[in-house]
Amino acid sequence: MVITAGALSPVMAQTTPKADDPAMKIYRATQPRINDLVHTKLDVRFDYKKRYLYGKEWVTLKPHFYATDSLRLDAKGMDIKSIAIVKNGKNIPLKYKYQDSLSLAITLDKVYYNNESYTVYIDYTSKPNELHVKGSAAINDAKGLYFINPDGTEKDKPTQIWTQGETESSSAWFPTIDQGQQKTTDEISMTVPANYVTLSNGRLASQKVNGDGTRTDTWKQELPHSPYLFMMAVGDFKIYKDKWRDKEVNYYLEPKYAPYAKEIFGMTPELIEFYSKTLGVDFPWYKYSQIVVRDYVSGAMENTSATLHGEYVQETHRELLDAYYDQGRSTIAHELFHQWFGDLVTAESWSNLTVNESFADFSEMMWAEHKYGKDEADAHSYTAMMNYLANPANKEKNLVRFHYNDKEDMFDVVTYQKGGRILNMLRNYLGYDAFYKGLGIYLKTNAFKAGEAQQLRLALEEASGRDLNWFFNQWYYGHGNPILKISYNWDDAAKKETVYLQQTQDGDGFKLPMAIDIYAGGKKVRHNVWMNDKADTLTFASAVKPDLVNVDGDKVLLAEKNDSKTLPEYVFQYFNAPLYLDRFEAITKATPEQGDAGARKVMLAALKDKYYGLRIKAIRGLDMTNDDVRNAAQPILLSLAQSDENTLVRAAAISVLGKLKAAGMLPTFKEAVKSESYAIQGAALTAISMQEPAEALTLAKGFEKDNKGALTIALIHTYATAGGDAEWPFVYKQFTDAGIQNKFAIIREFAGMTGAVKKPEYAQQGIAAIKDAAIKYKMYGVADPLTTMLEGIKTQRTQMGDTASATAVDDAIKEINK
Repeated sequence: MVITAGALSPVMAQTTPKADDPAMKIYRATQPRINDLVHTKLDVRFDYKKRYLYGKEWVTLKPHFYATDSLRLDAKGMDIKSIAIVKNGKNIPLKYKYQDSLSLAITLDKVYYNNESYTVYIDYTSKPNELHVKGSAAINDAKGLYFINPDGTEKDKPTQIWTQGETESSSAWFPTIDQGQQKTTDEISMTVPANYVTLSNGRLASQKVNGDGTRTDTWKQELPHSPYLFMMAVGDFKIYKDKWRDKEVNYYLEPKYAPYAKEIFGMTPELIEFYSKTLGVDFPWYKYSQIVVRDYVSGAMENTSATLHGEYVQETHRELLDAYYDQGRSTIAHELFHQWFGDLVTAESWSNLTVNESFADFSEMMWAEHKYGKDEADAHSYTAMMNYLANPANKEKNLVRFHYNDKEDMFDVVTYQKGGRILNMLRNYLGYDAFYKGLGIYLKTNAFKAGEAQQLRLALEEASGRDLNWFFNQWYYGHGNPILKISYNWDDAAKKETVYLQQTQDGDGFKLPMAIDIYAGGKKVRHNVWMNDKADTLTFASAVKPDLVNVDGDKVLLAEKNDSKTLPEYVFQYFNAPLYLDRFEAITKATPEQGDAGARKVMLAALKDKYYGLRIKAIRGLDMTNDDVRNAAQPILLSLAQSDENTLVRAAAISVLGKLKAAGMLPTFKEAVKSESYAIQGAALTAISMQEPAEALTLAKGFEKDNKGALTIALIHTYATAGGDAEWPFVYKQFTDAGIQNKFAIIREFAGMTGAVKKPEYAQQGIAAIKDAAIKYKMYGVADPLTTMLEGIKTQRTQMGDTASATAVDDAIKEINK
């Protein structure tokens, strides 16, 4: 699963678990296996008006080891009509108790032993909209089955049905043993309106047209998988058919996005081939489909052979021009890798979620490295590490955790981003070949079963021949990360360079293998060393004083570094050390030092860096108030604005040039506003608005029918600064219709306009919309910053004499704080 809470980071206050919570003292043991699922057969139909599923289930099980005469199934919020044992084709009723409408305790007809199976029939109704369950920051709802616009009353929104099983929500739409360590084959028959398309796990075995305007599709998943990976989707989708080798690869999109299916998902066959060859284990399922749905409750979900994506990956050609790797493409890579790590081998408990999600996170870097180059991979990895380091509370959590408040808490930056960086360090330590051989051993040994971190360790030890207990103990079963202080001393008489390493974090030190590169006399010499203690002193002979000593030469350590390198050394590093982070660090050091000639040299060179992300970093870091910088940078920026191959670089250059308010730049901006790229158009419109707001307002009107992303933000900025009540309906609709990411990208401008409009009824619309966002996304920690925004609006409305709107703010804040 990919989670999207990071979209809220500009306004989000990070939440911290309560250390004294009694739930944190509970040992989260793996659930005992009394009965094992063998096969699950479902026959379902839907009542769109009531939002019900009418289901018939035949579930086949066998005792795991010990004989038993009872069965417990998870079944959340259902009406149970009958439960029976199937004997010789007949249903013999069974006694059962339905406990708290969550769990079925069934008394079987006899004692069963582990060499015999039995089939239980259940006739039931699932009522997901009447189920009272809570979601989490990762998965914001947990009712399992979702009816989207079932009555067709919401304009421009399709009617869809889809499911979401992780963590334990499949049992909201069919009774099962809702544990990841369980594995079952399945057959699902869906009776749906005949004009709709269906998708589920496995193969489409049959389609039967009924006489009442419906059709029954039967899907068969003939290899075992976990119940939370079951899926169904129903709706008006167009199917783009692709293939990998001799297997089906299909993309399901809303009809208006069907022309862009290949642009969105077309890399999938190449991805499957890359992962199959790299892991030494071919894609294991019958087919691979990807479907995009509305109002999804998280980012994306790796249902076996049928990944479900939120609508943010569904983009037009113009949007895709501005789509960089972290948007959509990394999600496609992430979910596909789960088909091995998560689906083929599944975490045996939520405590060991790392063997699912850390790998999927790491796979994003793998694919970036293969397809887009090492700079892209390293940039992606660095961003992930910084997301982990951003909140000190993350340092208190082990990667493998047997104590947590709620299983949903495992879906966090420790499991994802930190776990992915740990795997990157492990790959670097073992070498690519040994690492991937070990992954293949892990997958083959545990295929169609459940796995945990210790099995991963054993597989990697088998492949490499190296003991890895030390690595797993500190990184998997320990918490935190090293804070590394680095200093240097050159002894000219002895011709020796001394490197002082000190770990300054509390607690024990980390054992750190690393490369130290010494650049001297025009040559680079690599030293592979170990830091075994919290403080270490390393001495290296050198004929001349080094130009640079580069600790962590591979830039893989998951650590906070306090490095005492000088500005001249960082300048040398930019032009001589090869990696993304070498150059990133140098630009970071040079940015506040642009009065120095060396720093300016770095900034100007970085404007032409080979990696677009560093070009953007340099553009945004330029000190254009410095005459030397501005005079040297302006012609380069103009060239970038006009012709850089990357649309985001062009947009960044236009944004900086626009702030200069130089009349001579207007022709460039007016040409750029005609671009096919929304990012370039948005930057150009904003630049024009700084000099000619009236013209920008006129231009903005022309974009109201076709705007996305950065252009939408620019329109709202233009209207918020130069517009008024006439533009409010457009701004209000954009905000209320926006998905979570776009909503929080424009919320500051929206709040500003809410405070400024003349009509009180418009202000109150805005106040209500911000209140609704604060309540809906409260789990992400947005309540406090949005409350602050509302208080600012109250001040504005009070100054305007609009007491009704000021009162509306007070009422909104009360509702948010309930």
